[in-house]
Amino acid sequence: MITYNEVVKIGDEFLLPLISELYGLEGYEIRPVDAHDGGRNVAYTCEKEGASAKVIRIAFLSDRSREYFLAEVEYIRYLFEHGGSVSDVVRSKKGNLLEEILHRQHPFFVCVFDKAKGMLLADNHYRYREGAPITEYYYNCGKTLGKMHQLSKGYTPTHRRYSFFDKYNTEYIDKLIPDSLSLLKEKLAELLGTLTELDQNPESFGMVHFDYSDGNYMIDYGTGQITVFDFDNSCFCWYMYDLANVWTHGVGWIQFEQDVDKRRKFMDDYFETVLAGYRSETEIEQSMLEQLPLFIKVTILESIVDAFEVMRNNGEEPECDERLSYLIKCMEDDIPYEGFFDEIYSCEEPFECEVRRI
Repeated sequence: MITYNEVVKIGDEFLLPLISELYGLEGYEIRPVDAHDGGRNVAYTCEKEGASAKVIRIAFLSDRSREYFLAEVEYIRYLFEHGGSVSDVVRSKKGNLLEEILHRQHPFFVCVFDKAKGMLLADNHYRYREGAPITEYYYNCGKTLGKMHQLSKGYTPTHRRYSFFDKYNTEYIDKLIPDSLSLLKEKLAELLGTLTELDQNPESFGMVHFDYSDGNYMIDYGTGQITVFDFDNSCFCWYMYDLANVWTHGVGWIQFEQDVDKRRKFMDDYFETVLAGYRSETEIEQSMLEQLPLFIKVTILESIVDAFEVMRNNGEEPECDERLSYLIKCMEDDIPYEGFFDEIYSCEEPFECEVRRI
């Protein structure tokens, strides 16, 4: 299996000059983007005075096909052309949204995107724009997501992305997670069984981002506009999943508060503001909103699966750190709301517990 560092070397020596020619990026200053744990792509920023900045993404793992990427970029282009606030895909000189480059019999899938305007919240130390209330951000977060979901309800793809159960099923999870975690696998199977009973009508189920969080959108600090990128995990799923993911990321604003009632009150108000923004663009059935605790459990399932996938892809033996141990305990003990209102939660060490041995 080819490694991230090997791809960086191949990029410097072979791929980047070819990509620059394919996309007309001569004269741009090309810099690598720091990778995060479990990253499946190599990315670069491209900047040139008097020209709009771009981002190059090189996918190198063999677990994804050409069809997989074509479906992603087709969806992004659809959202952009219909008013979604997303980073657009740039066509190559050949007119393609996706380029495949073969090097030593290994395929590399290349996309170039317009770089989103603004900055990440984390890069501004989670300070929002001066003179505007933080509730504006919560509202815009919901509004931007609502617009994408509304557009998804009218989306008919040429190249179709996978659906939730194509990846998240008992067969795959049984192979991925060690047998020593038998109770966890039992609970995940129960959760998947519950999901199979949910309605998948076009108003509740369609293309979603599946990783909608402040790490995957820029904020224009002049206007507050949010521009979304990184649709690498996008798939057909319940729209409620993205909303539950917004809820789980909202806990960061109040995670060090000791008073559980204050944490609960904050989360109620926060999510109400998010939903107000969301509903300004699209509708969501009350019956789906009532499934918020269920879909928070689904975000935990995704995090657990992702953690074991990263270990597998890195060739590491499975092990549980404090964060993964916490998520497993929440799942095994049926603790709702990611334990945020439960005695398991510690505001001194948020979302961590004693390391679980495998």
